[in-house]
Amino acid sequence: MEVRVDRVRCVGSGLCMSYVPAVFDQSDDDGKVLLKARHPGTDTAAAVRDAAARCPAGAITLHAQDEQAATPSAAGVHGPGGAPDVAGA
Repeated sequence: MEVRVDRVRCVGSGLCMSYVPAVFDQSDDDGKVLLKARHPGTDTAAAVRDAAARCPAGAITLHAQDEQAATPSAAGVHGPGGAPDVAGA
């Protein structure tokens, strides 16, 4: 699984960081999500899925290696120029 975050869409609630601090952090500058691990281990996969599902802004998307998007919320989440916005890349 690959985790992607859209910092433009993020509202800085911090829920993701509270669910999985090994994968998500929060910027001291703007309060928005920072990605610490783009490919989380199997030990945190369920918590990452939960964080993505509960994100109030829909700013977290999960992608499988052989799929465009593994979550329905990933549709239409793109950064400037139409490219997916991936933090921590």
